[in-house]
Amino acid sequence: MSEALVVKVGGSLRGAEALLDELAPYPGPLVLVHGGGPEIGALLARLGYESRFVGGLRVTPKEHLEAVEMALYLTGKRLAEGLSRRGRRALALSGRDALCLKGRALPELGRVGEVVGVEAGLFLDLLEKGYTPLLAPIALDEEGPLNVNADTAAGAVAGALGWGVVFLTDVEGVYADPKDPTTRLPRLTPEEVEALKAQGVIQGGMIPKVEAALAALRAGAPWAAIAKGGLGVLGRVLLGEAGTLFTPKAAERPA
Repeated sequence: MSEALVVKVGGSLRGAEALLDELAPYPGPLVLVHGGGPEIGALLARLGYESRFVGGLRVTPKEHLEAVEMALYLTGKRLAEGLSRRGRRALALSGRDALCLKGRALPELGRVGEVVGVEAGLFLDLLEKGYTPLLAPIALDEEGPLNVNADTAAGAVAGALGWGVVFLTDVEGVYADPKDPTTRLPRLTPEEVEALKAQGVIQGGMIPKVEAALAALRAGAPWAAIAKGGLGVLGRVLLGEAGTLFTPKAAERPA
């Protein structure tokens, strides 16, 4: 299947070879949004800065921001090179390029923000010319760059493009029994998610993943999915054979 997709990939380069082997041959258009948590943390530590998180978001004082951008840019360039060497020409970008991500600051976290505007035309122009955009989650407000959660950025881009979004992660999806991986729930609506949270089925580290998927729906994405990276996973998600699919209503599915 060759549906146009936004895919959020983790920033760790440790699993990059398998990830790139999966993404490079996908037959449809892709816009990729990458994180860089491990690389950011390592660089900050080398510079003598301590990493701190609030609600899953990295607190980013101004003096940390340059290091955050450096780590993200280097990660993006390495991933873009890897994809290009595999035959999928990729360009590493950030929200600074063509001012494509507009942000709003969350001042209690320093120079951290959320996306309030996406210049989708940039991605479409690059895709038309045969390039795969690979976006680092840096947005801009009136004062300069903002560090944005990569899941949040991916959902915003998917909403602006009107495309489905796949969040590749380290779990198969949402489980009815978190201790039993055979109980994967193939489809959920926002109402069902709230019921599962109230029952304690969705808890811990799964909550921010699910919230990112629901935020993508609110941003305008027709559907979102959480799935474990692996060979053929994008096609399997589209067929309903992998991951957990989130749609605004129970009857809605990827076309």
